[in-house]
Amino acid sequence: MVLEKEDELWQKVMIRREDIVTRRIAGETILVPVRGTMDDMQRIFSLNPLGAQIWEMMDGKKSLGEIRDEVLRLFEAGEEEVDSDIREFIADLSGADLLTEVR
Repeated sequence: MVLEKEDELWQKVMIRREDIVTRRIAGETILVPVRGTMDDMQRIFSLNPLGAQIWEMMDGKKSLGEIRDEVLRLFEAGEEEVDSDIREFIADLSGADLLTEVR
């Protein structure tokens, strides 16, 4: 059932991989993998303010639901938009192997 899968998503706890360097340069948050092959190290990821906030909150302790609730408090956006943005962000970062699921 789709609703059950949605509930499972918000229970997940994610953590940033330790081999990703995060830098803030000229007001922009940049992620640089420092592992693997030269191809891995040449990929640089730039985060918008919402993505940077979510990235910082993924500490291996907060569930995605807790992060979503905090984002809703911090940004002027509707719940559907935030849900969609977080889902997309997690999918993108997971696909790039920048996150690890804790539970």
